[in-house]
Amino acid sequence: MTIRALHVASELYPLLKTGGLADVAGALPPALIERGADVRVLLPGFPAVLAGLADLRTVAHLGRRFDAPNVTLEQGTLPSSDLVVYVIRADSLYDRPGNPYLDAEHVPYGDNAQRFALLGWTAAQLAQQLDPTWAPQIVHAHDWHAGLAPAYLKAAERQHGKAFAHSIFTVHNLAYQGIFPAHLFGQLALPQDFFSMHGVEFYGQLSFLKAGLYYSDRITTVSPTYAREIQTLAQGGGLDALLRHRTHDLSGILNGVDYTVWNPKTDNLLPERYTSSVLSGKHACKAALQKRFGLAGKSDALLFGVVSRLTEQKGLDLLLAALPEIIKRGGQLVVFGTGDAALEKGLQRVAHAHPESVAVELGFDEALAHAIIAGSDVVAVPSRFEPCGLTQLYALAYGSLPLVHRVGGLADTVVDASLENLADDLTTGFVFERFEPEALGAAIRRAFALYARHSEWKATQRRAMRQDFGWGASAERYLTLYRELA
Repeated sequence: MTIRALHVASELYPLLKTGGLADVAGALPPALIERGADVRVLLPGFPAVLAGLADLRTVAHLGRRFDAPNVTLEQGTLPSSDLVVYVIRADSLYDRPGNPYLDAEHVPYGDNAQRFALLGWTAAQLAQQLDPTWAPQIVHAHDWHAGLAPAYLKAAERQHGKAFAHSIFTVHNLAYQGIFPAHLFGQLALPQDFFSMHGVEFYGQLSFLKAGLYYSDRITTVSPTYAREIQTLAQGGGLDALLRHRTHDLSGILNGVDYTVWNPKTDNLLPERYTSSVLSGKHACKAALQKRFGLAGKSDALLFGVVSRLTEQKGLDLLLAALPEIIKRGGQLVVFGTGDAALEKGLQRVAHAHPESVAVELGFDEALAHAIIAGSDVVAVPSRFEPCGLTQLYALAYGSLPLVHRVGGLADTVVDASLENLADDLTTGFVFERFEPEALGAAIRRAFALYARHSEWKATQRRAMRQDFGWGASAERYLTLYRELA
């Protein structure tokens, strides 16, 4: 039996990307299709989405919805993969410059509740044959933006006395919960009793994330360790009791890497390509990176790279405190990203004081991200918490050894360069246990120590590059879930 599944998300690579969610939404559906599933995606009609799709045609006229006039559902294809994509055209809600979630002042749009309620509502309508030619058996909603989709499905089931589709809700980051004032609930067209502790109400407010967790048939998150962590008081974000109650419906399925995009052997964004057996191209990438950022052109300097949101969640405050250790030992650091103003300024101050050793650039650019991952010797991901993390998986593929905090998906994917692991040929990077400067400093010293042993460093690079974190195994686990439900 061919499973029909609709993925519901707010962004999708290569059309629109602000973070790892877009990478997952762009890579998981094709991996499922390769394994025989019939998968389509539903997205809001942001300008970049509409501009990037081919063969757009109208599927249904929806009239006025959530204060937006003349809403239509359209269907197109993603030219790079022929993936079928439904898109909601509601220009008054989605046709805005810049970030899909924030205005020019980096403030969340005041009507985000309506903008993303429309996404969840349309998903439930597709399950009820809004498209006469296709309806999903599984609605797979991603993160809070799609959190109301399971709620609308349950409301439709109650109204019509039958289930239209089963739902899976995937948590990519529990820290982002889509919380809105309670008075907006009346605009969502949900049954009145859905606003309760056993529903979408969250400490007197309205939570889209809680809606997904409460009303979905199954819950997944993006690594096995994170699935355990979010059931604790420390990392449960106020939802740990609900998650513990649903522990038998909760699975941790590791995110994968799209190796058609992230592969140093075929990556056209690099100055020179390379493989695990011929690493000379990696040296060229490092030299080009040092030149691009104005660092001293020292081939023997241990070069650390960071491609990240510059926030406390990502542990950049801890890395900032450990920077003297890197500089003292003759290392270098390249930082690329944007985030908290205080962190940006702190990193820029160090770069100004040590221009040959530290460089900071604010912004995001996919090509430069690839160049930093490839040109670094070590890629630092010292996150306080990390649901899965894709950066360390990219780093492994490029032979740039990850330095990570043992949390979430970082714990599941990187093996520390302890003496025992080195002896057993297991090492793929550097892992620190406690989130404190001393522990990070010790991991940095382990990196310098291994770098000084040339043959062991090369062997570890090659071992890292041989790791397989492709989407195959994860897609099979999702397919098993789909079949259990359908």
